[in-house]
Order: sequence, then structure tokens, then C-alpha cells
Amino acid sequence: MFEQSAIALQVETQKDDAEHLAHRHRKGQLILSLHGAVTCEVAEALWLVPPQHAVWIPGMTAHRCRATVNALLFFLFIEPGVAVMPDRCCTVAISPLVREMIRYLAAKDHTSSSDSATEKLVALLLEHLSDAPIEELHFPISGHPKIKRISDTLIADPGDRTTLRQWADRLATSERSLARLVENSTGLTFGRWRQQLHLMIALSQLAEGQPVQTVAGNLGYDSVNAFITMFKKALCKSPTQYFSSLSKLT
Repeated sequence: MFEQSAIALQVETQKDDAEHLAHRHRKGQLILSLHGAVTCEVAEALWLVPPQHAVWIPGMTAHRCRATVNALLFFLFIEPGVAVMPDRCCTVAISPLVREMIRYLAAKDHTSSSDSATEKLVALLLEHLSDAPIEELHFPISGHPKIKRISDTLIADPGDRTTLRQWADRLATSERSLARLVENSTGLTFGRWRQQLHLMIALSQLAEGQPVQTVAGNLGYDSVNAFITMFKKALCKSPTQYFSSLSKLT
């Protein structure tokens, strides 16, 4: 039977759905979120998939994912070499045209023989997908024991407000050395690194339907205004404006 260049599947989650073991696919995988959000963990980074976005996972890349309770997802598996796609994980913004082509492809019976019309659709989809804009919605992590201890703590308790100096004391190092280690390992200062995690968690929880006030409290902000200021600096829109702009794409 003729091997189709790409196949799509639709997945709906009714609970907080997590893959506990990392796995990999021969094919490249695109995870598109229409509702809810997905966090994908790969080596040295956590990638976020907010609504109307997708994460690209190159073939043979070990990964595991977690979806929010209300997520509506589409998986697009792409044969190696049939599309010009990045060689690293990345979050991409999905246009309405690409979204609808993936939905149409997922509705077809991919177990049957491919027809020429479907192959033309797949070719067009892959062409447009190759031009999709990339967004840096990820939280860099590191295998260094000190950085991993900090990142594990922050992921488990995003509201943790331990300062860099306090972390240096805990880890028996100087504040300057730890600051340099964080920046060399992640490419970000300690403050920007923690803020990036806050942004990802905020997007995930807001996509799940949690109120802005609740999310701000979960992340340890003293006020809702402080949280909104952080959000606007990162994405140039308030939480309400950001998700309103996404809803216009549906």
C-alpha cells in the first residue's frame, strides 16, 4: 500500500493527561492544540503549545507530553524528508488554512489507500507548514545538577520566590558563580529564566479556564496587576487580549 506523506489524528482529553515515559517516533510529529494547552518535555527544554499553536518534534526525538483537562488536539505525523521542517523542537503559530487542512486530514480514514486528492492536500499542507512562524514558547532546562535542582523546584512550586542569593547559599556556591552558571546553561538571567517558566505556566492554566486572579496567586505574584504587567511585557498583550486574539482564529 502507498505510504501517505503525512497522517493526522484527533485526540480529546477529559482529564489531566500525562505521558510518564519519554518515547520517540520515526516520523516527525506536530501537536496542534485547538482548545486547552499541551506541555512537551524534551532534552533541555519544556515546550508549550497554547491554543491555535503547535509544537514540532523532529523524528527520533525523545519526548513526553502533558495535556490540560479540556484539550482538543491533533497529531500530524510526517514522513522523514518530505517537508522542510526545523531540525529542533519549536512552537509554531498555525494559520486557519493549515488548521483546517489538518482537521480535514484527521477526519479521513488513514487506514485506506491514499488517493491523489489527499496527496495533493498533504503536499499543500506541508508547503504552508514549512512557512509557519516560529515562536520561542519554551523553558530551557539543563542536566547540570544545580540547575536541575532549581528547575525541578520551580516546576513543582511555581510560586517559589527563593532569590538567587538564597539559592546560592543552598547550593554552597557564590551568587555570582550561580548567576553565570544559570545564564551559560539556559541563555537567560535567573530572573528572565524564572519569568519564562511563569509565562508558560500562566498560558497553560489560562487556557484551561482558570481565572487571571487564580493564576497570579499560583505563580506567587503580590497582585494581579503585577502579573498582568509581566504578561504584557512578554507577549505585548494582556491575558484577556491574548486569548481574545486566539479565539478570533477559530
